[in-house]
Amino acid sequence: REVPYMRYGHTAVLVDETVLIWGGRNDTEGACNVLYAFEVSQHRWFTPKISGTVPGARDGHSACVLGKAMYIFGGYEQLADCFSNEIHKLDTSSMCWSLVSARGTPARWRDFHSATIIGSKMFVFGGRADRFGPFHSNNEIYCNKIKIFDTETNCWLNTPSTQLLPEGRRSHSAFAYNGELYVFGGYNARLDRHFSDLWKFNPEAFSWKKVEPKGKGPCPRRRQCCCMLGDRIVLFGGTSPCPEQGMGDEFNLMDHSDLYILDFSPNLKTLCKLAVIQYSLEQSGLPHDIRWELTAMTTNSNISRPIFSSHG
Repeated sequence: REVPYMRYGHTAVLVDETVLIWGGRNDTEGACNVLYAFEVSQHRWFTPKISGTVPGARDGHSACVLGKAMYIFGGYEQLADCFSNEIHKLDTSSMCWSLVSARGTPARWRDFHSATIIGSKMFVFGGRADRFGPFHSNNEIYCNKIKIFDTETNCWLNTPSTQLLPEGRRSHSAFAYNGELYVFGGYNARLDRHFSDLWKFNPEAFSWKKVEPKGKGPCPRRRQCCCMLGDRIVLFGGTSPCPEQGMGDEFNLMDHSDLYILDFSPNLKTLCKLAVIQYSLEQSGLPHDIRWELTAMTTNSNISRPIFSSHG
């Protein structure tokens, strides 16, 4: 009982040196609302003792951390059989849950969106919603407008419209760097498209810009993992259609085990290595460690054979 069962659509956040996993589901156990913790230093699972108003079991929600607080937003609630647009807060110091009494016009109910903390504000983007509440695939819509929740005032802010917008999507990645929000990848069933584009949102100017990184990036995908390490984003895995099946086949998907790094501030060494690869320069006179790194940068990074999945 101390170890979470296999699941998808859950969230995992880091508070100090403890990973907190909440929510998610699988087809056997259904959805979950038990809080699991993994102590990094001791490689140990445990279930913390909690109190307060525990959110209903769900998947496809978001979780983000500000200080000692974890904020849960949205998701698809199993018992209510509908999307949510509520915010729940877990005080990790006291391990007490509470339902946030938010003022203002809330973000639309949705699942598989992203919520990212910048300063004291939570930026919600994307996700799948239903025009009428209870989920029905014929009514699903994909959100592409930013909604902002101020954690200091517990208020949803009124936001202006923007001229340029990314396509609506779900199961994308979002992260903050230098006070700006970045969004990568995702999926839109209405458009029958997986994405590999990178967008940047500036909260000060309230504007979007499409970013074109140098180098060969990942193929279109969703449900990948993006982690910030200093000035780099490490991207791992994800799911996309099998090449032989075509881009629009929802039920013939391939799970990736590849690894990509997006470097926001490459040093001279990195730029030189990229030049060696780009122009196919002679490597025999280079130091052994440099040649090893060049090999690592140009060798298939798959850690296992592709896994074919029936899950969307």
